[in-house]
Amino acid sequence: MPRKFIQRYMPDHKKIREQKCLRFFGTCLHNPALWHLNRHSVAGAFFIGILCAFIPLPFQMVIAAAMAVFFRVNIPISVALVWITNPLTMPPIFYFTHEVGEWMLGMPDDEGFHFEANWAWFSDQLSNNWEPFLLGSLVCGLILGALAYFTVHIAWRAYVSYAWRHRRSNSIQM
Repeated sequence: MPRKFIQRYMPDHKKIREQKCLRFFGTCLHNPALWHLNRHSVAGAFFIGILCAFIPLPFQMVIAAAMAVFFRVNIPISVALVWITNPLTMPPIFYFTHEVGEWMLGMPDDEGFHFEANWAWFSDQLSNNWEPFLLGSLVCGLILGALAYFTVHIAWRAYVSYAWRHRRSNSIQM
């Protein structure tokens, strides 16, 4: 069931290999392990995708694809999960990661916080707050990625065990 459900939404790997923007990967994309849907590949893709979603850098999808190739996990799932942080979810997620970083570094809360829509304010705030922001992003990405990895492993195994029991009970009844 998990494999069939996921395969329904997976793009064709032959079409993806032919994309011009992915040519820099060369023949690495021809490795069948990058397209398989098994427990290890999907769980690893969840870890990489969620970790890369929390990295506050441009080209998160390229980073996720490169990590998926390096660790030989499912590329489409790892790249798709990067979209957890999209333009709508980025502000609350990155605010939360900043707060986590401030908490970990023991920094005081800014109670007199005010927003100004100009480049000088943005660059000033970034230069003062990049350490807690990056630390919080990395920690949240690692923790949530690991949580997703183990959740996928456990859920996949539980479903397979359930399917085997269900199949065995149906064969006994006949």
